[in-house]
This record gives sequence, structure tokens and C-alpha cells, in this order.
Amino acid sequence: MNVLVFDIETVPDTEAGRRLYDLEGLSDKDVAKAMTHLRQQKSGTEFLAHHLHRIVAISLVLRTRDRFNVWSLGSETASEAELLQRFYDGIERFNPTLVSWNGSGFDLPVIHYRSLRHSISAPRYWEVGEEDQSFRYNNYLARFHWRHTDLMDVLAGYQPRSFAALDEVATLLGFPGKMGMSGAKVWDAYLGGELAAIRDYCETDVLNTYLVYLRFELMRGHLNPEQHAAECKIVRDHLEASGRPHLEQFAAAWARGLPES
Repeated sequence: MNVLVFDIETVPDTEAGRRLYDLEGLSDKDVAKAMTHLRQQKSGTEFLAHHLHRIVAISLVLRTRDRFNVWSLGSETASEAELLQRFYDGIERFNPTLVSWNGSGFDLPVIHYRSLRHSISAPRYWEVGEEDQSFRYNNYLARFHWRHTDLMDVLAGYQPRSFAALDEVATLLGFPGKMGMSGAKVWDAYLGGELAAIRDYCETDVLNTYLVYLRFELMRGHLNPEQHAAECKIVRDHLEASGRPHLEQFAAAWARGLPES
């Protein structure tokens, strides 16, 4: 079975903000400030509605029978449309189990709106059994199916009052969790031209998610303890041999974590 863990990083869609709120002539920074202010007035939170986010990074962990990899889609100059098309191309190619943390609540709705915005076709992702009967009772869209496993949703028993933050769960399990960057800092980092740092941060989030997923697979009996340890070793070896500083730092922080149980 192929597993594809995904995470996105977003910034305010200032183009949409100008169009919707008549903010022409303002800088991106001022448009975003106005958007968050209007959102606060309307809903009591500064966190923008899903359709007002723009994707600047999509990072993945891919585990196939003979391969493990972690990376961010496209180059730093890739358009949002290219990132989205590459994401769907991976689904077409690998037919994976998608794994996320709050993907049902945030990442996928944003991906849907942005795909609509860019007129992107993704028939395999949207398949619900009309063309492929195997997708009728297990597809990417239904909340209680396993083809997309939203770990936050599943572990909370689908009860919003039981939701937990990935950083806290990962840290409790001895994994690195957040390493300096957080979602709240992405906009400022983007304005500062630090897209590489955003992509690195997104990659550490998918690594945390994958390690939690391995523990989940152990818990539900899909991996025995020896298999779980072997999978963790594959990840460690890859990170330590990557030659990429943020992945090596993740491996080092993981080694300093709590003993695995």
C-alpha cells in the first residue's frame, strides 16, 4: 500500500481581498491586515475563511513498498496551480492512502477552493464510485473512509471537542514537533522572502504526521513492534543521509526525544 502524507502552508489571498473588499491601491501587507480585521469583526477570529487562503507550499512524505521520501512540490518559483496539479498527479500515479493532520478541516477544503480557482481537473481524487466501483465505499471525500485518514479527526473519535494540536501530540510521543517555525509566522516569513524556510517547516510537519501515523498503525495492529521499529529506522536513515540541514536537525531532535514505547 502506498501512503502519501501531505500538508500545506498558506498566506492571505490578497488578490481576492482587493476584489471582494474594494482594497485596490493597498500593499499586500495592508490588504492582509484589512482582511483579518474584517474577519475578526464578522466571526471573532482573525483566521481567514478557507476560500481566502492561497497555497504557497505543499509538502509530502511518500512511502511505497521500496521507497521513502520527503519533499516539497515544485520549485520555489512554482505557481500555486503547478503545486496543485503536482499534488493531484501524485494521487493519479500512486493511488495512495492520503494521511493528514486536520486535512479534512483545513488542507483539503483549501485545496478544493484553489483548484476551482485555477480550473484544475482531478478525476481520480473526486472519484466516488461512478467510474471505479472500488471507490464507492472507500474514497478520498467521505469522512469515515480510510482512503484519506485525517489523524486528528480519527484519534478524536470525530469529536471536535477532543481535537488536539499536532505539535503537542508529536511532542508527547517523543517526536520533534514544531522547530522554531509555526503557521502563525508563515505570513511574515513569506513577506520577508523566506519561502525556503516555509517549505522546510512544512516538511517537518509532514514528518511529524507520518511518525504519528506509524504509531497509529502500531496501535491498531497494522504494524507489529518489529515492523514499527523498522519503519522508524527507514525514516531516521533517510533523514540522516539527506544532506539537508533541516532534516538532519529533525533527526537529531528526534534522537533526543522520549524513548519509544
